[in-house]
Amino acid sequence: MTRRASVHRIAAAAPDDVSGIEAAIADGRIDPAGIVAIFGKTEGNGCVNDFARGFATQSLGLMLQRHMSAAEAHAVCLVMSGGTEGGMSPHWTVFERRGTDEAPPGAGPHGGALAIGRTRTPVLPFGDLGRVAEVDMVADGVRAAMADAGITDPADVHFVQIKCPLLTLQRIGEAEAKGETVVTRDTLKSMGLSRAASALGVAVALGEIGRDQISDDKIAANWSLWSGRASCSSGIELLDHEIVVLGTSPAWAGPLVIDHAVMADGIDVEPVRAALRRLGFAADGQLSPAERGRLVALLSKAEASHDGKIRGHRHTMLDDSDISATRHARAFVCGALAGLVGHAEIYVSGGAEHQGPDGGGPVAVIATRPG
Repeated sequence: MTRRASVHRIAAAAPDDVSGIEAAIADGRIDPAGIVAIFGKTEGNGCVNDFARGFATQSLGLMLQRHMSAAEAHAVCLVMSGGTEGGMSPHWTVFERRGTDEAPPGAGPHGGALAIGRTRTPVLPFGDLGRVAEVDMVADGVRAAMADAGITDPADVHFVQIKCPLLTLQRIGEAEAKGETVVTRDTLKSMGLSRAASALGVAVALGEIGRDQISDDKIAANWSLWSGRASCSSGIELLDHEIVVLGTSPAWAGPLVIDHAVMADGIDVEPVRAALRRLGFAADGQLSPAERGRLVALLSKAEASHDGKIRGHRHTMLDDSDISATRHARAFVCGALAGLVGHAEIYVSGGAEHQGPDGGGPVAVIATRPG
């Protein structure tokens, strides 16, 4: 049977507010049996101690268990990205797939319709975080998620969303008690190292970077190595990797299509505008209300450039001792993209190590097909 993807963007009043999803299930707009992933933008600091992510994950998990078994609920990838700085609006993006008798559109300018695949990796040993062992684990996971989506050509993958683990002092202590070493004792730095290794794993799986180009000393250090389709978010609430692959396939049905772009810096919206145009938007200025109705989801990464400049002008994101640079970057990029699309219910994840060029980041656009 042909598969069809659906994506639902639902506002959230708080990290535990699942009422909008519950209402969509009650109305029949979402079949809970078809939910494969939920991305959440939750208010919080997005750092090591952002327990709003865990609160949201717990709330979503309990909600899912009201509609499916505990094992089925556990299989749903819950990718929570903390931090809704600036005007970014907290929300859920629910990814669903169902079987359908509808004929697929076949090959076209975007390779057919939106296809979704997912997987979870084994638990990552704490000593492997931020090292090539994590790169290899994620690369294998991305390949498995592609197979789950029925995507064989890496060129048909437009976005890979990963939730990866981080180190806490307790986890560091457990590793050292076993005689293992960890890549860092700085728990905040461990978030970036985990994102970095995960992004390079995506790049290897999609053929963007050769595996022989990567070694431990290049992770979160050699910024010339990057993926144009990786989006990685680290959190305290898991020990493995949740991987969701979004792409296109002529074997899938439905009105949804996806494209991606790579921003060279935090204000580089023109590649995003070009992606919108490839999906049939006029995008001559800010999207009109009618065009915004076709825009289903906008997913993005954000990063403060390591040279401390944006187009030759100094920024202070890396000098602020009170607020993490990831928080500045999220607000900055969300504002730039909101000015383009006309709303701020945008999934912007901070920390783009090896995810796009230094200071930039990948963006995915999911929309309904024109007409």
